[in-house]
Amino acid sequence: MKKLNIAIIGLGNIGSYLFKYLQKHKTILSKKNNCIPNIVYVSAKNKKRKRGFKINSKLWLKNYLDSTKKNNVDLIVELIGGAEGPAKKLVFAALRNGKNVVTANKALIAKYGDQLSQIAEKNKVNLEFEASVCGGVPIIRSLKEGLIANKINKVFGIFNGTSNYILSSMDNENKNFNEVLKMAKTLGYAEANPISDLNGDDVSAKLKILSSLCFNSFLNKNIHVEGIKEIDKDDIDNANKLGYKIKLIGYAELINNKIYQRVHPTLIRKQSYVASINGVLNAVIVDGIPVGQSIIQGEGAGPAATTSALISDISSILRGNIKFPFSISNKERKKLKFENIFERSFSAYLRFEVKDKPGVLSNITQVFSKTNVSIKRLIQNPNKNNGSSSIIIISHNAKDKFLNRIVRIINKKPYVIKKSKLIRIDDN
Repeated sequence: MKKLNIAIIGLGNIGSYLFKYLQKHKTILSKKNNCIPNIVYVSAKNKKRKRGFKINSKLWLKNYLDSTKKNNVDLIVELIGGAEGPAKKLVFAALRNGKNVVTANKALIAKYGDQLSQIAEKNKVNLEFEASVCGGVPIIRSLKEGLIANKINKVFGIFNGTSNYILSSMDNENKNFNEVLKMAKTLGYAEANPISDLNGDDVSAKLKILSSLCFNSFLNKNIHVEGIKEIDKDDIDNANKLGYKIKLIGYAELINNKIYQRVHPTLIRKQSYVASINGVLNAVIVDGIPVGQSIIQGEGAGPAATTSALISDISSILRGNIKFPFSISNKERKKLKFENIFERSFSAYLRFEVKDKPGVLSNITQVFSKTNVSIKRLIQNPNKNNGSSSIIIISHNAKDKFLNRIVRIINKKPYVIKKSKLIRIDDN
């Protein structure tokens, strides 16, 4: 049985888990793929770090870039992370030197995927990145293979386990944002600096990759992104009373050969499938012809889930298949124009924290009237203790730019106590 020689670069939690898994399950993987996954080199920042296993000195590479020059390396697994620096140098060099690459690096693929895909295709090697999107959810392989017969017109869902854990815990455990974030860090669901999870950048990177695969296009960086940092317990409670759950949604659609991409908190009806996805789970929904709607759900992060995706990619290469990184040749991929979110229409939840005095409510409704946005529902909750009032308005469908204009106008009013909120509603 032939061997495929592997270099693992990066031995953090995921790299270490992968190393141990390949060693332990080498026999069964060999039988399933008719090829032996053979680790020949590893490299990391710190050789002495405690990892729960000993590294044979023959495997250790002091300079990680040497892996790209070794004749006995067939496949490099990049687990360094980040769109720049060592990860970028490694993957570009590996592909240019005719090495297959497997990576979990969504930031790198979202930023440089088009360039890397062209190099891989030119040199007839694989660039696989299943683990870059939603961890253990096999969405990329599903799009490349299982759903290959379909014309995909829409992809959306929950793509970030950290933000989903925070929002669902605020809801289910009656805790505020900071309490839940602290708990998420303690449990390992959030990194020490979870900014990309909280501001929507993580979901944005994943959505760019999924959109490219779904719509046979080059990566489109025109995407509207909002995170969850402004969501507080009052918003969660208000949503519940109105029959909704708040979820951070990534959404991409192909409309008249234009791509429309957005990431933002959304009020989802309690009865919907997406509203039921809690904790660190991810869910990806794909609309295609002829399949209709397909849903894939699973854990979106962590060493075990990520290793599952990495092994899937490694196994594909073990079988000797050379595939286009984004499913089709770069010559066939399209450059799509984009549609701006501000021209789309939504119903929206708007919350205004104001001084409780005569004329304020009338002034707010006048702003809506002058902006040609009609009010579907209005709730006023006065607070006698501090002389304030929380005014919640559910709008009828209106262009996003008009809804945002209302918020900007009212935020300038002297009666406003706190920055106003706008959360879009999905009533489907």
